[in-house]
Amino acid sequence: MSDETYPFEIGVAELKSWLDAGKKPTIVDVREASEYEICRIAGSLHIPMGTIPDSLDRLPKDGPLVVTCHHGGRSARVVSWLRQQGIDRAINLAGGVDQWAAQVDPDMARY
Repeated sequence: MSDETYPFEIGVAELKSWLDAGKKPTIVDVREASEYEICRIAGSLHIPMGTIPDSLDRLPKDGPLVVTCHHGGRSARVVSWLRQQGIDRAINLAGGVDQWAAQVDPDMARY
């Protein structure tokens, strides 16, 4: 594991700058399948919130995990839970995919 300390939350502009700079965090989308079908951040891993406890083995073991949902509430709860499990590299995406669509990808569908 890296000695890097990860913030609890980042904004969409920071995530975009990470991606543009070649830093490749795992983006975990915790919305329900019907929401994920409407829109998603390219390359995100879909693990609905209710299945996170049974899906820990699907999470990569190194590097940051940026967790997202629609507006950031569910993902914040997931990040809190993951950190309680010792996964201190879990990071909430403030504003979720809605903020991503508003500020980064205006062509993304919104709901």
